[in-house]
Amino acid sequence: MQLDKLKTTAGLDVAGKRVLVRADLNVPVADGRVTDATRLTRLVPGLADLADRGAKVIVLSHFGRPKGARVPEMSLKPVAEALGAALGRPVAFAEDCVGEVAAKAVAGLANGGILVLENLRFHKGEEKNDPELAAELAKLGDIFVGDAFSCAHRAHASTDAITRLLPSYAGPLLMEEINALRTALEHPKRPTAAVVGGAKVSTKIPVLTNLMAKVDHLIIGGGMANTFLLAQGHAIGKSLAEPDLIGTAREIMDAAAAKGCTIVLPVDGVVAAEFKAGAASRVVDVTAIPADQMVLDVGPKSIARLSKVIDGCRTLLWNGPLGAFEIAPFGEGTFALARQAAAMTKAGKLVSVAGGGDTVAALNAAGVTDDFTYVSTAGGAFLEWLEGRELPGVAALAR
Repeated sequence: MQLDKLKTTAGLDVAGKRVLVRADLNVPVADGRVTDATRLTRLVPGLADLADRGAKVIVLSHFGRPKGARVPEMSLKPVAEALGAALGRPVAFAEDCVGEVAAKAVAGLANGGILVLENLRFHKGEEKNDPELAAELAKLGDIFVGDAFSCAHRAHASTDAITRLLPSYAGPLLMEEINALRTALEHPKRPTAAVVGGAKVSTKIPVLTNLMAKVDHLIIGGGMANTFLLAQGHAIGKSLAEPDLIGTAREIMDAAAAKGCTIVLPVDGVVAAEFKAGAASRVVDVTAIPADQMVLDVGPKSIARLSKVIDGCRTLLWNGPLGAFEIAPFGEGTFALARQAAAMTKAGKLVSVAGGGDTVAALNAAGVTDDFTYVSTAGGAFLEWLEGRELPGVAALAR
């Protein structure tokens, strides 16, 4: 991706222009109400800026997986209302994203007005990157702004095909995400560390392979770490692991060593006989995991070791928890390390960039999200960037 070719609307005269903004309004909704407006509040500065400059702002987004059918429960109408509340100004809504209904809504939009169009995925052409749907969308605008990094790993009509039909720009939120990731991966202050957690090695092999060439320390946690402990010859009891990937884990460790990257694994863990709230637990060394127990979090010696690693670093990238943080007391390892990273960041000693669904939930649970340098709300796109893959929605804007 030729990222230096990305253009923004800064300095562009947008007064009276119909600006199509591809945003991500795919937020959690229960009983017709948005339960987490984080993605909406992050969009506010960019949308407000365009509106204040006199643009006619037309917001495009998908919501859920309706698979090309009109599903009333997946309408963006309640989300549009929540966006209006976040903006503190009226937001209009159109019952379709193309056709006469959309065209009439756009025609009625005044300079500085904001309109949300109905769910893009009510049309099958969206996920098929259909040029005909893209052409219908393009009729509604004069310029296009891609501001949904979290959707940029998909080549869809509203992220890829449309950029061939309108002058296209990168939105401020998308640029924030890209700049944060480039700071952590391309131009980091060294030494650097990456925390990679989660349940399975199989889902993170490309991430580990890419990161080992870019960071000085690779901290592996969660269920993933158990497969690496198996590869080191440790018995792990009933712990979650992928025994068929022992060979892959050894290859990753050997390759990391050859690149001068230190892989840091747990040295002790919190074990329990079952994974449930209030289960009796205790701390054991990784060399003494009982056959009838499972590791559900890192132990105090591991926390001390990981803390020492991060204390010596200047850049930290974080994707995935160290343990089963959703159930007490198995989040203490993740929370302790997160609190340290947050404190170092606040003190100006660390650049910390985190992302991925479970990561955001874990940092929220630890109460430190706002203290990290940047926390991405993207899931798949964040992961694919860590894998070193080209994101179609970003490449299209740079084209």
